[in-house]
Amino acid sequence: MRQSIGATWILQLVIVFMLIFVGFLALSINYTKAFRIKNEVLSIIEKYEGISSGDDGSIAIINNFLRHNNYQTMGSCESGSYGVSDLSNNTVVSVNDRSKYYYCVKKVNTRDSTYPNRVMYKIETFFKFNLPFLGDLFTFHVTGETLDISWPEDDIPLDI
Repeated sequence: MRQSIGATWILQLVIVFMLIFVGFLALSINYTKAFRIKNEVLSIIEKYEGISSGDDGSIAIINNFLRHNNYQTMGSCESGSYGVSDLSNNTVVSVNDRSKYYYCVKKVNTRDSTYPNRVMYKIETFFKFNLPFLGDLFTFHVTGETLDISWPEDDIPLDI
């Protein structure tokens, strides 16, 4: 009797540590995917020197990249930024507090006397922490910034 109770306790302890390990593994895999997505979005914005809409603009390329990488996570953006709520539509919209977006873009003024139009962009992507039997537990934000862009090629109204 004593050995069966001890074996049950050890089995429960092993199951708890396995759940912790699986949770950590799921968290790190999802974070890695969101970090890679964020870096690619930043690279596209830097390559095209800003946010441009249309079929051959940077928004269309970013949305196409997200669709082909099966990026499905949505989250809420901070006020004053712009978000994309539909990956098939190649435009950004002003953020609404109650809506969810695939990613968020905010234009930040970094101008000086030499470069009066210089800006940088803050990007925010999301990832969910989920466990196999518990489902989605939390949504986390991954943020990043582009390098300064001296002459941005914007054709959409972003706040400076």
